[in-house]
Amino acid sequence: MSAIFSKAAFRPLGAALLLAALPLAAAAQELSLRIGHVEAPASTTHVLLQSLAEKVAEKTGGALELQIFPQSQLGSQREMTEAVQFGALDATAGPVAFMGGFNPLASIMDIPFLYPSDPAAAQAIRDGGFGDAFCESFNSRGVTCIGLYPNGTKQFTSEQPIASVADFSGQTFRVMDSAVLVAALKAIGVTAVPIPFGELYTALQTGVVDGEENPLDTIYNMKFYEVQSHLSLTNHGAIENVLLFNPAVWEGLKPEWREAITSSFQELIPEMIAHKAAAAETSLEAIRAAGVEVTEPSAEVLEGLRAAMFPAARDAFLARSGEEGAALFDAYEAARAAAVN
Repeated sequence: MSAIFSKAAFRPLGAALLLAALPLAAAAQELSLRIGHVEAPASTTHVLLQSLAEKVAEKTGGALELQIFPQSQLGSQREMTEAVQFGALDATAGPVAFMGGFNPLASIMDIPFLYPSDPAAAQAIRDGGFGDAFCESFNSRGVTCIGLYPNGTKQFTSEQPIASVADFSGQTFRVMDSAVLVAALKAIGVTAVPIPFGELYTALQTGVVDGEENPLDTIYNMKFYEVQSHLSLTNHGAIENVLLFNPAVWEGLKPEWREAITSSFQELIPEMIAHKAAAAETSLEAIRAAGVEVTEPSAEVLEGLRAAMFPAARDAFLARSGEEGAALFDAYEAARAAAVN
């Protein structure tokens, strides 16, 4: 037989060798889990989850794969939360603000000025027992909460001046459908109107409402600044997200895999905070450039807003959440006292 091989003769041999090698390469991956969320691929949440998947793959030697599905590919937040609860989806990362119907205690995050303005102090509250207590309120409702993470803070915008506490009185603002938010704004003389998010731009443009509250990157990305002339950097509302797993899926993971997920999640929170802060700064620059009057409230103004809004919102939350809500609020107060003293 000739020692010279033709290309045609080599191709089947190469293909056979490749096919023989595939099972060996695939053997490293033992399990793949799907995680869905509603935010865009450029969002902080998606960046966080992609990094989480990379870290988990590294820590498990490629044995555990996390597949991330952004922008409601697997359904709305409510649909995905229910799918996780019933086992049709492995996990979801979602805004707490969208989960009040699923977990009434989630509305504690609607209380304005819940956290100090210092990000480190705010994180100390999450890490000081409040985050665990908050997660536990989800665990009793058919899901397993892996962690709580910050996703920015809300600011106020309006077509009317909002530089002082008195300026707010008599205005009408759009809010999410939350009795806690309605009570908070009523305390400073604002009429709060729940309007679907998709209708907000038109509501602002046509004057149905004077103003609204959202993080800076949302105000910029949704172009609300085009129909608002004033912005106040109050940082009054915490935008918090949770990572939820199906309980059977979570308990079925090897202990070292669960550790890989939880440790990686905690390691990524500082990066996520920095990513969100950078997005907010870029958005603020663009909003200023568009001619919006931006106010940085004094400590006195912020304290005046908190003094009026916090107790009203707290009372609305406690009135609707019973003993379970009272226990969660106690955990918050203890964590805050330890963090700021």
